[in-house]
Amino acid sequence: QVQLVESGGGLVQAGGSLRLSCAASGHTLSSYAMGWFRQAPGKEREFVAVISWSGGSTYYADSVKGRFTISRDNAKNTMYLQMNSLKPEDTAVYYCNFDRDVATMLDRYHGMDYWGKGTLVTVSS
Repeated sequence: QVQLVESGGGLVQAGGSLRLSCAASGHTLSSYAMGWFRQAPGKEREFVAVISWSGGSTYYADSVKGRFTISRDNAKNTMYLQMNSLKPEDTAVYYCNFDRDVATMLDRYHGMDYWGKGTLVTVSS
């Protein structure tokens, strides 16, 4: 069974940067799309960024476009999220997940049963 461990969160001032990591174990995810999602207090989980299995295609939520960059290293079974120009509204618990392709993941992530513990990102104003 796949286990996902998110890390790299923390407290940062507005305008700062963080780099999140998502390490997978138990199964190689090199043939799967992967993605980052976040959940702010009192809100539903939302899509942040997704990446195809090869890394050749990436998609971002409008709210993070131009500030966040998703990437992956299939040799390390790890995905990353470089977050720059952080804003207080980016404050949330960030989670990663995977699915057979980008479209399927975006279509059904709300109903996914398995999620890691996530990593908390707090952006102060």
